[in-house]
Amino acid sequence: MKFYVDTSVWRDYFEDRKDDLRPLGEFAFLFFKKVKEDKDLIFFSKLVLEELAIKYNIKEIKEMFDILSIDNSLLMVKVKKKHILKAKKLSNKVGVHFGDCLHAVLAKENKAILVTRDKHFDMLKTFIEVRKPEDLF
Repeated sequence: MKFYVDTSVWRDYFEDRKDDLRPLGEFAFLFFKKVKEDKDLIFFSKLVLEELAIKYNIKEIKEMFDILSIDNSLLMVKVKKKHILKAKKLSNKVGVHFGDCLHAVLAKENKAILVTRDKHFDMLKTFIEVRKPEDLF
């Protein structure tokens, strides 16, 4: 299987985040573990790196990605002009932030499930399959 992992899931994993009831970091870890075991593929983009760079330095981002890069389960996809144009059109149509629409477009282009925790991606479920990490292990 192929997955495009949103920034929120990477942060859950790296920060071992929790909410009032759930161990979000553990859910992300178990999802990544299953990806490795099943030899699945996770995509990310320059946009994910830019979003992570707001809070983390390069060394921390590399450390975050090490869980998958060792097994060649991680692949960076390029953002092309056609993706930007599709994301702008989708953003205008559904009223979701451009960056989130770009994540969705990249996931769809690569025939991947969009893995996220952010609720605003629910508005894109008619465009792309959206799942939480705990739905996938």
